[in-house]
Amino acid sequence: MIKGSNIHKHFNNLHVLKGVNINIKQGEFVSIVGDSGAGKTTLLQILGTLDSPTDNLKSELYINDVDISSLNEKALANFRNENIGFIFQFHQLLPEFTAFENICIPGYIKKTNNSELEQRAIKLMDYLNLGNKINNKPNELSGGEKQRVAVARSLINNPKLILADEPSGNLDSKSADNLYDLFFDIRKKFNHTFVIVTHNIELAKKSDRTLEIIDGIIK
Repeated sequence: MIKGSNIHKHFNNLHVLKGVNINIKQGEFVSIVGDSGAGKTTLLQILGTLDSPTDNLKSELYINDVDISSLNEKALANFRNENIGFIFQFHQLLPEFTAFENICIPGYIKKTNNSELEQRAIKLMDYLNLGNKINNKPNELSGGEKQRVAVARSLINNPKLILADEPSGNLDSKSADNLYDLFFDIRKKFNHTFVIVTHNIELAKKSDRTLEIIDGIIK
């Protein structure tokens, strides 16, 4: 599913990633841990094609057997929309839209048939116990509900890969446990690959594998 080699990332004179090698199989649940500033989020953004490795250092990244460096900007955006779902710590829901509309946005971008898209959104909302929140806007939802809307949005295009950046960081411990249980249930049901950046070591221990970044390199 993911094969990356010699991934470097510089921000001006700051060398954040120093030759990361990573290999994640389809259906794996992998957590990435490390101290603040170690490069966890930077790596996740590169794996999600939201950022790119530093040029001219022979970095390679393949996702689902696609050479990411071979894609132009438009092809990369289409690939990302169809193959990768994102879940962020602060939900990133659009406040002017309902929960249902927020979930559908990636499908609208993909130009999925509206009837098919809306049926899938309703099924996801029911699956995630959000069936009674279809018309609620984000400010009318609890933190856990907002995060479940974000989860549904990440699943709407049925991507192969789900990337999550501190998804439980803004939740209480019970809601965080429930969120991780939900992730494992989704993985079992749909065989998605999950890569999660987290500071929560106890939750990371539930993963198939935990990768630790120390000073820009996976230990």
